[in-house]
Amino acid sequence: MALFALRLGPLLPASPHRRRILRNRCPGRIVASNATTPVRDGGAAAVVWFKHDLRIDDHPGLAAAVAEPRRPVVPLYVFDRRILAGLGNAEDIVLKLVKEVQAGLIFTEEEVEYRLRNVVANVESSLSNGSFSWGSSPKIVAWSAPLYDYKNLKEVSTSHDQFLKTKLPMATPLAAATLPALNLGLDTGSVPTLEELKGFLKDSRTPEDNWVLLKNTSARSILKKMLSQKKIKSNTTLSTTSDDNIEDITMDSGTSGRKIINSMFASENSLEVRGGTDITLDALAAYLRYLEGTGNASWQELHDKVRLAETRDGASFYTLFGPAIQLGVISRRKAYNDTIQYEKDRNAGFLSPFGYSTPTVKAAVDAICLMEWYWLLALKSQVSAEGNYPTRIWRWKGYLVQYTFVGNEGPAVLLVHGFGAFLEHFRDNIENIADMGHQVWAITLVGFGKSEKPNVNYSELFWSELLRDFIVDVVREPVHLVGNSIGGYICAVAAGLWPSLAKSLVLLNSAGSVVPNYSFVPLSEERRTSWLSRLQAQLLLLFLRSRVEGILKEYYPTRTERVDKPLVDQIIRASYDPGAVTVLESVFNFNLAIPLNFLFDSFGGKILVIQGMKDPLTKSEASVTMLREHCSKVQIRELNAGHAPHDEVPDEVNTLLCEWMKQIEVKPALEKTKAI
Repeated sequence: MALFALRLGPLLPASPHRRRILRNRCPGRIVASNATTPVRDGGAAAVVWFKHDLRIDDHPGLAAAVAEPRRPVVPLYVFDRRILAGLGNAEDIVLKLVKEVQAGLIFTEEEVEYRLRNVVANVESSLSNGSFSWGSSPKIVAWSAPLYDYKNLKEVSTSHDQFLKTKLPMATPLAAATLPALNLGLDTGSVPTLEELKGFLKDSRTPEDNWVLLKNTSARSILKKMLSQKKIKSNTTLSTTSDDNIEDITMDSGTSGRKIINSMFASENSLEVRGGTDITLDALAAYLRYLEGTGNASWQELHDKVRLAETRDGASFYTLFGPAIQLGVISRRKAYNDTIQYEKDRNAGFLSPFGYSTPTVKAAVDAICLMEWYWLLALKSQVSAEGNYPTRIWRWKGYLVQYTFVGNEGPAVLLVHGFGAFLEHFRDNIENIADMGHQVWAITLVGFGKSEKPNVNYSELFWSELLRDFIVDVVREPVHLVGNSIGGYICAVAAGLWPSLAKSLVLLNSAGSVVPNYSFVPLSEERRTSWLSRLQAQLLLLFLRSRVEGILKEYYPTRTERVDKPLVDQIIRASYDPGAVTVLESVFNFNLAIPLNFLFDSFGGKILVIQGMKDPLTKSEASVTMLREHCSKVQIRELNAGHAPHDEVPDEVNTLLCEWMKQIEVKPALEKTKAI
């Protein structure tokens, strides 16, 4: 089930009809030969390894492979669970194919995600250690299709403001490569259906993968059910119908509902364009012409979907086309090029300096440039050393998330920063905790630092699902959850909704409040932000940029020297990122109304509160008093520090954390010893 083959005949100009077939059948192993006789020179063939670059348009790897007229070309797609859903093995399959076709080159897209970079590295290692009848091992050639035509990635600024000032030219998409026509006299094999792939993934699931089922139900649905079971009143009711049990092999798929014939979408309920390159480009054309109206049935269907997907101004583009771009059905620069060409056609061949003529054009350009920027940041972090810790990239719901991991053995610890911060805020905690015998993970939440800042509705439930999926997909074992400020509240939500993921919960000057005898828990509703909240966010951003150092020193009352240039510079850098204003807008819509004591009760595990008593943001004395009166099982440690004790007095916090985790881990060890 891991590999499917299609065999193609001699090189001929492919007809448009057959090119469409090839696009739609690219999830398979396609053997193409542009020579009429077998190649006898070892290592002459080229393998084009498709992973999530499922197209022939604007495909630099494929174009380079077919550039040599006498070179046989072997496009390959492997159904590898690390690419589809998190696990699998492509190394043996690639090695076997390379030997079968006597390949000298393997073209593959450059990766930023840690998991996929590992897949490519393992393939390269297996090739270098293999023996080949024709001599030297094949060479892997990485390709990419950047939107900006930069010469040296290491010289690209990580400041978006400075990056824009360089005014790099935009790269032009490549034309579709000319491929061999199908030889219908040969057995073309078969491409698996979506249901077959689901069955394959289910059958190959290991016992450890059962955790994946935790991701099938949304945080909101779980919370509603908990409130209903405990007979606690809320401002919403539990829906009797839910799509939460739908399982898919890619990103959130929305494949529930009745299938539609001749549709751009998989089902009535889906908001994601599905199909090959031609269908996606046709959908893009319909999207750009949203204000023009249409008599085309498929275009009208897309226009109807736009209204549902536009939960925020401009949010519809990523909802509709994000998965297609992520899967490589179309490239970012192809989508950008078609959008700009449409805009020029509307304006007699010119681009107005005063903005774009339609909201869909603006939404498309903003979203594409945002995706490209965070891809550049992620790629740059992989090719040049940044910071004190190795930077890894994880893709969550299509968004690029930065994290780090330090430590070889011991209990797992996950550190979660506060609002406006990033994983580097734990700069003097990560290695020290790891040195004390722990595996330490630190994540930069979506919307902060160098992680992607998409145009979405940010909320405590949104970020709690991010933590849940990170623990399930990346850490793959229960963790000690440690969070500061809003990060502490998000950790409390994650522990309260999915208790099996947390060994213990540690809150460092956490947001949220204790509500005695709670009988009503209001749930925040996703709502469209107003022009006023956006204006407020822009003004607040300008204010924070001008006052960031002074504000931070108020948060570090006992050691203001800890507010150094690297910390200030990173915060200011992130404030210029595309999407930063959208994240700041969420401040005006936060509703941290779920009581901490409700979450503590739902978690039922061990909880430690470390409170900096000189915190200017919260009334520490009152908070500690409420915790002692209404959360008797919570242990509290008071420190002479401000809002970020982990960074202001890291040695004290590190000692408290390690003593706490040692205490938690001793009990299971003793129980195991008694059982033996």
